Amino acid sequence: MSRVLILAGDEPDLAASLSAAIAQSHPLTEVDICKVSEFYSGALADDETIFCPLTLDLPSDLVFPGRDVYEFCGNVSAARDRVAQDLQVPVGDGSFWLPVVLTAKGPLYAEAIGVQPDRLSGELIYSQPVHLSDVWRQQLYELAYRLLDLLNAPPATYLMQFGFVGERICFDRLWPFPAAPAIASVCVQVPDLFLCHWCCLTNKPIYDMQITS
Repeated sequence: MSRVLILAGDEPDLAASLSAAIAQSHPLTEVDICKVSEFYSGALADDETIFCPLTLDLPSDLVFPGRDVYEFCGNVSAARDRVAQDLQVPVGDGSFWLPVVLTAKGPLYAEAIGVQPDRLSGELIYSQPVHLSDVWRQQLYELAYRLLDLLNAPPATYLMQFGFVGERICFDRLWPFPAAPAIASVCVQVPDLFLCHWCCLTNKPIYDMQITS
């Protein structure tokens, strides 16, 4: 198996969770975790390196598959404008996430994730699943499918952040990797969203996702 380079942002748990997923799937794979401040483009000189950025804070000269999608995700205002104009969908702030596991054969939709602050510490606690009506599910699936198709997005695990406007879904933003809410899937969903991301990046099949806890 090729070397893996994880570019980590301000959420160290994400890199640790992805590294654990890789070790579970390919225990002999060499995995390096690099902070953005320590990264240099020469680290990708080896064509065999599998690059896994877990941050939107990318060096301007960095070129990799999916760069355009990361730029879309990083500019939330422009992303909302494009979704409102091209997809005719309401936009606004939201505190729910739809995980979309985009495999080479098409998308799989995991159970939605929600968040609430801890009563004592105020720390954000993410939870999965959030139960949604069939009507809302269909709206979400259609929006996610159209959005990823519009972006010509490569295989990966995406989180589409959303909220509600009356009886309609509103688009907030898109994450092109398993961001902080994906932690909710660990020990709850099989395979969890980090392992799903790794399978997408390495073109390994995913046949189903189940909530086990």
